[in-house]
Amino acid sequence: MRSLPSVLGAAALVVLPAAAPAAADDHTSPSSFTIEDSRITESSGLAASRAHPGVYWTHNDSDDGPYIYAVDSKTGRTVATVTMRGVGSPRDVEAISIGPDGDIYVGDIGDNLDGTWSHVWIYRFPEPKTLKNTTVRAVQYTVKYEDGPRNAEAMMIDPKTGRAYIASKSQKDGGLYAGPKTLSPSGTNIFRRVDDIGMEVTDGAFAPDASRLVLRGYFEVAEFGWRGGKLEDLKEEPDLPLQRQGESVTFTPDGGTLMYGTEGPSSKVTAVKLDGELLPDATAKEQKKNGGGDSTGAGAASDKEKDRNLFKGALTFAVAAALFFGLRTLFRRRR
Repeated sequence: MRSLPSVLGAAALVVLPAAAPAAADDHTSPSSFTIEDSRITESSGLAASRAHPGVYWTHNDSDDGPYIYAVDSKTGRTVATVTMRGVGSPRDVEAISIGPDGDIYVGDIGDNLDGTWSHVWIYRFPEPKTLKNTTVRAVQYTVKYEDGPRNAEAMMIDPKTGRAYIASKSQKDGGLYAGPKTLSPSGTNIFRRVDDIGMEVTDGAFAPDASRLVLRGYFEVAEFGWRGGKLEDLKEEPDLPLQRQGESVTFTPDGGTLMYGTEGPSSKVTAVKLDGELLPDATAKEQKKNGGGDSTGAGAASDKEKDRNLFKGALTFAVAAALFFGLRTLFRRRR
């Protein structure tokens, strides 16, 4: 989807291409990669494969068709295309997640008319054991919100309980919605609001051990503790790379890195390592066991804060510049 944030994001890239935090520089992170498939021009969701190390599942948004792509992060090439059957015609696919049973869940939850669809859908099929082009029969679930239609781009499956959650996109009235304990393919699944979200959300993901939940937008990201289906605020926040139109996010299978995706041809997926309280519980425990410990010292924290302040200042300048040149062009046209 195209929006003002994407335009401003593009302007920011032109005005200040070096303003992103050093930790988010995809040239120094070996886990970052570029999606090379020319068919994938609007990558809108991202999920790390459980069955195939180094592979990430993605899809286009809008009405591209019932296609899901497996991309090898080592080469950026598509190694499998899955065609879903039994789901009708997808309308606005925005999210993808993998459940504890190894099934892939696809969220056809977008609403370009800003909350006017009476219902949306979630599709589900087992992750293929072999990476090859294949056609699968997916299960389709009908979804409604208890407080009426709304636009959403983030759907997350709790990796412990298998429960589906959706975060609506609106910055003014954003919320986190929980589905039934078990989705039903017959009838309608009502998603109920369980918390408020004070940001515009374009994607989200649970940590592999379900101890953290991350939500991202175009220009902001938030990570929460996740305890018993409830959000817990953290003092720290992850670094967010400066992207043309930030659309997706997922944890790596070990929980130690966030992978941020963006739309556009040959779009980049940028890896950002986590530390301190941002590390999922199981990941922190494993690192401590292996002698890694907590790598966040006072000096490191200070450097991160400097990078974050630099990023925010650069972004503010870029947005102001974009608005200035946009208004000047508008006035010229009116003369």
